[in-house]
Amino acid sequence: MSQELAMALVELNRDKAMELVRSRAEKGEDPLGILAECRDGMTIVGERFQAGDYYLAELLLSGEIFKAAIAFLEPYLAKVLPAKPLGKVVLATVRGDIHDLGKNILSVLLKAQGFEVHDLGVDVAPAKIVETVKEVQPGFVGFSALITTSFPAMKETAQMLVEAGLRDKVKLMVGGGVTTPALKDYVGADFQTIDATAGVSYCLQNVEGR
Repeated sequence: MSQELAMALVELNRDKAMELVRSRAEKGEDPLGILAECRDGMTIVGERFQAGDYYLAELLLSGEIFKAAIAFLEPYLAKVLPAKPLGKVVLATVRGDIHDLGKNILSVLLKAQGFEVHDLGVDVAPAKIVETVKEVQPGFVGFSALITTSFPAMKETAQMLVEAGLRDKVKLMVGGGVTTPALKDYVGADFQTIDATAGVSYCLQNVEGR
């Protein structure tokens, strides 16, 4: 299978990437397959970033191309997704951090699998997250981080979920380049990853009824 689209994204060639997405979608190719190749490109970008070959600027630029590709694919994806949501997920970059690339990628991938995603954005107050969990009643709550300043707010939010009697009703996930198993334990989360694809797999494995 050609990886031309993935490499256009890796090479930060927005025009080429968007033209490939557009032409393939309009020819009737499976939008989930197109999305998968975009995701492959982002995986390579992430690997280069972790290795020090790419810097934050390249990471953010590739993320913008990815978001543009997904925005174009949305109407095509809507035609192939199940009518009933597979599950509900609340996502947030918690207070103290304004980065959202990883969260946005996870959001798109979850939606592509049929999840209903409530993305609260960045620098979100713990009380706002708890309020949304009460309202939405999701099966999963995900905290995203690219800098460590949000760690205390993650722990605070988790404790507030406990105090509200909500913690046992959700799977709590932490993700992002600076997260570790030690952070998972500190927050009291159920799952930790630096890979959005792994986050999707975790949600799929833990959907009620599966």
